[in-house]
Amino acid sequence: MRTTRLVLFAISALVAASGLATQAQSKFNPPRTADGKPDMQGYWTNATYTPFERPAEFKDQTTFTREQAIEYAKRAQERFLSQPDDDAHYDNSIWMTEKGLKGLTTLRTSIVSEPDGRMPPMNAEGRKRGEERAAARRKIDIMASAQNRGISERCIYWAHEGPPLMPTGYNSNLRIVQAPDSFVIIPEMNPSARVVPLDGRPHVGLPIRTLHGDSRGRWEGDTLVVETTNFNEATQFRGSSAAMKVTERFTMLDRDTIQYRFTVEDPTTWARSWSAEIPLNRTEDPIYEYACHEGNYGLPNILRAQRVADAAAKK
Repeated sequence: MRTTRLVLFAISALVAASGLATQAQSKFNPPRTADGKPDMQGYWTNATYTPFERPAEFKDQTTFTREQAIEYAKRAQERFLSQPDDDAHYDNSIWMTEKGLKGLTTLRTSIVSEPDGRMPPMNAEGRKRGEERAAARRKIDIMASAQNRGISERCIYWAHEGPPLMPTGYNSNLRIVQAPDSFVIIPEMNPSARVVPLDGRPHVGLPIRTLHGDSRGRWEGDTLVVETTNFNEATQFRGSSAAMKVTERFTMLDRDTIQYRFTVEDPTTWARSWSAEIPLNRTEDPIYEYACHEGNYGLPNILRAQRVADAAAKK
């Protein structure tokens, strides 16, 4: 009953807020930094139960009705709370900082904002590369060395850090810091600060490629536009290649809401570009150190146990 009441309260607030969004955006004058730009500094969260792609049951609907939103959020919360708290695996709810109600932060039936609410299908080149990547992974002995394990398990990088910024299973929080010549985004999940220059400098040369790519920002009125290129082959966002380009747009709708939109282009993966949107909601809670014990303790113990098993097999 408590979960149902919370869901009803959250959805009622969401319905009211969504009805005023356009009006608020046109009238809202954001707080300003010393150089006159919208002041987005502070702590934000994009935690939500909104599905990334539109579920089949809502095929022709861009938005939920109030009743559908209540039921969808309620089912999602119940699935989450049904996970065992006494299981030490980090996917279960004992690890989750957002154990309170996430709800739906938008009435949209998907984060993807394409007309059908879904990413375009991969082209032939993208499918072929995906098959080759899968075949290569199958050949790797993940018990042979730490270097053969995934980079998130090794606490090096978490794919949701962005760009683009995506909700995570937990720790879906970030901090924004601004200066006249830069915009800094610090995620809580496996944090690695992304410093976006705003001084008009060009992208670095194409031979220089990184997991986070190379970001450059500019202001278009009160909207910050960030273009990121120069990804490397290890980034692989939803099957992407190093040719991916991500364009993000940050617009304050009110003091506590940033409209976050992004467009992905990668002609070697999809026949056309595609876009998505999700609100960033202000939170008063600071972000905390991400103590990634899988890499500090779990992984060495896993490999040590395998060496013991290998030795016993030779006897």
